[in-house]
Amino acid sequence: MSFKGAKKRFQTINEPTMKRNLLAVVAAGAIALGGFIITQTQAESGFACAHSHSFGLREFTDKLNLTAEQQTKVQPILDQARPQIAAIHQDAMQKMKTVIEGAVSQIRPLLTPEQQKKFDAIQKAHQDMMNAQKALHDATQE
Repeated sequence: MSFKGAKKRFQTINEPTMKRNLLAVVAAGAIALGGFIITQTQAESGFACAHSHSFGLREFTDKLNLTAEQQTKVQPILDQARPQIAAIHQDAMQKMKTVIEGAVSQIRPLLTPEQQKKFDAIQKAHQDMMNAQKALHDATQE
Protein backbone atom coordinates (compact mmCIF):
# COMPACT_ATOMS: atom_id res chain seq x y z
CA MET A 1 0.00 0.00 0.00
CA SER A 2 1.37 3.41 -0.93
CA PHE A 3 1.70 6.29 1.50
CA LYS A 4 -1.17 8.13 -0.20
CA GLY A 5 -3.37 5.03 0.06
CA ALA A 6 -2.56 4.53 3.72
CA LYS A 7 -3.17 8.22 4.44
CA LYS A 8 -6.54 8.15 2.67
CA ARG A 9 -7.58 4.97 4.53
CA PHE A 10 -6.54 6.51 7.87
CA GLN A 11 -8.54 9.65 7.10
CA THR A 12 -11.59 7.63 6.04
CA ILE A 13 -11.52 5.52 9.20
CA ASN A 14 -10.93 8.42 11.59
CA GLU A 15 -13.02 11.09 9.86
CA PRO A 16 -16.34 10.34 11.63
CA THR A 17 -14.63 10.24 15.05
CA MET A 18 -12.74 13.44 14.36
CA LYS A 19 -15.90 15.17 13.16
CA ARG A 20 -17.79 14.02 16.24
CA ASN A 21 -15.00 15.18 18.54
CA LEU A 22 -14.82 18.53 16.76
CA LEU A 23 -18.59 18.88 17.01
CA ALA A 24 -18.45 18.13 20.73
CA VAL A 25 -15.74 20.71 21.34
CA VAL A 26 -17.55 23.35 19.28
CA ALA A 27 -20.85 22.58 21.01
CA ALA A 28 -19.33 22.79 24.47
CA GLY A 29 -17.66 26.06 23.56
CA ALA A 30 -20.86 27.51 22.15
CA ILE A 31 -22.83 26.49 25.22
CA ALA A 32 -20.17 27.84 27.55
CA LEU A 33 -20.07 31.12 25.64
CA GLY A 34 -23.84 31.40 25.53
CA GLY A 35 -24.01 30.58 29.20
CA PHE A 36 -21.38 33.16 30.00
CA ILE A 37 -23.36 35.79 28.11
CA ILE A 38 -26.55 34.82 29.91
CA THR A 39 -24.76 34.87 33.25
CA GLN A 40 -23.27 38.28 32.63
CA THR A 41 -26.53 39.82 31.49
CA GLN A 42 -28.56 38.16 34.23
CA ALA A 43 -26.15 39.58 36.77
CA GLU A 44 -26.93 43.00 35.34
CA SER A 45 -30.64 42.47 34.73
CA GLY A 46 -31.62 43.72 38.16
CA PHE A 47 -32.07 47.16 36.73
CA ALA A 48 -30.44 49.02 39.60
CA CYS A 49 -27.24 47.23 38.63
CA ALA A 50 -27.71 47.90 34.93
CA HIS A 51 -28.53 51.51 35.76
CA SER A 52 -25.25 52.07 37.53
CA HIS A 53 -23.17 50.25 34.94
CA SER A 54 -24.53 51.14 31.55
CA PHE A 55 -27.39 53.59 31.52
CA GLY A 56 -27.06 56.01 34.36
CA LEU A 57 -26.69 59.71 34.74
CA ARG A 58 -23.30 59.33 36.41
CA GLU A 59 -21.81 57.85 33.25
CA PHE A 60 -23.16 60.71 31.15
CA THR A 61 -22.01 63.26 33.70
CA ASP A 62 -18.51 61.83 33.95
CA LYS A 63 -17.91 61.26 30.25
CA LEU A 64 -19.66 64.32 28.87
CA ASN A 65 -18.97 66.70 31.73
CA LEU A 66 -22.66 67.62 32.01
CA THR A 67 -23.63 70.74 33.87
CA ALA A 68 -26.14 70.58 36.73
CA GLU A 69 -28.80 71.99 34.40
CA GLN A 70 -28.07 69.35 31.76
CA GLN A 71 -28.18 66.61 34.40
CA THR A 72 -31.62 67.84 35.48
CA LYS A 73 -32.87 67.57 31.89
CA VAL A 74 -31.18 64.25 31.08
CA GLN A 75 -32.31 62.34 34.20
CA PRO A 76 -36.06 62.21 33.31
CA ILE A 77 -35.20 61.00 29.81
CA LEU A 78 -33.11 58.17 31.24
CA ASP A 79 -35.79 57.35 33.80
CA GLN A 80 -38.40 57.09 31.05
CA ALA A 81 -36.22 54.89 28.83
CA ARG A 82 -35.07 52.54 31.61
CA PRO A 83 -38.23 50.32 31.83
CA GLN A 84 -38.34 49.93 28.05
CA ILE A 85 -34.70 48.91 27.95
CA ALA A 86 -35.25 46.45 30.81
CA ALA A 87 -38.19 44.86 28.97
CA ILE A 88 -36.21 44.55 25.74
CA HIS A 89 -33.29 43.06 27.64
CA GLN A 90 -35.51 40.53 29.43
CA ASP A 91 -37.15 39.48 26.16
CA ALA A 92 -33.79 39.07 24.42
CA MET A 93 -32.45 36.98 27.31
CA GLN A 94 -35.45 34.65 27.19
CA LYS A 95 -35.09 34.21 23.42
CA MET A 96 -31.38 33.48 23.76
CA LYS A 97 -32.05 30.94 26.49
CA THR A 98 -34.60 29.19 24.26
CA VAL A 99 -32.15 29.01 21.35
CA ILE A 100 -29.36 27.63 23.56
CA GLU A 101 -31.67 25.02 25.08
CA GLY A 102 -32.75 23.97 21.58
CA ALA A 103 -29.13 23.63 20.46
CA VAL A 104 -28.27 21.58 23.55
CA SER A 105 -31.19 19.22 22.99
CA GLN A 106 -30.01 18.62 19.41
CA ILE A 107 -26.32 18.26 20.24
CA ARG A 108 -26.47 15.95 23.25
CA PRO A 109 -27.80 12.90 21.34
CA LEU A 110 -24.89 13.22 18.89
CA LEU A 111 -22.33 12.73 21.65
CA THR A 112 -20.86 9.48 22.92
CA PRO A 113 -21.80 8.45 26.48
CA GLU A 114 -18.41 9.70 27.71
CA GLN A 115 -18.89 13.03 25.94
CA GLN A 116 -22.41 13.28 27.37
CA LYS A 117 -21.01 12.91 30.90
CA LYS A 118 -18.53 15.72 30.24
CA PHE A 119 -21.23 17.78 28.59
CA ASP A 120 -23.54 17.30 31.59
CA ALA A 121 -20.71 18.24 33.98
CA ILE A 122 -20.04 21.42 31.99
CA GLN A 123 -23.73 22.32 32.09
CA LYS A 124 -23.94 21.64 35.84
CA ALA A 125 -20.84 23.74 36.55
CA HIS A 126 -22.28 26.51 34.43
CA GLN A 127 -25.63 26.35 36.24
CA ASP A 128 -23.84 26.43 39.61
CA MET A 129 -21.91 29.51 38.48
CA MET A 130 -25.13 31.22 37.36
CA ASN A 131 -26.80 30.43 40.70
CA ALA A 132 -23.82 31.82 42.62
CA GLN A 133 -23.80 35.00 40.55
CA LYS A 134 -27.53 35.43 41.07
CA ALA A 135 -27.10 34.97 44.82
CA LEU A 136 -24.31 37.53 44.80
CA HIS A 137 -26.44 39.96 42.80
CA ASP A 138 -29.40 39.48 45.12
CA ALA A 139 -27.23 39.98 48.19
CA THR A 140 -25.82 43.23 46.85
CA GLN A 141 -29.32 44.57 46.13
CA GLU A 142 -30.45 44.28 49.76
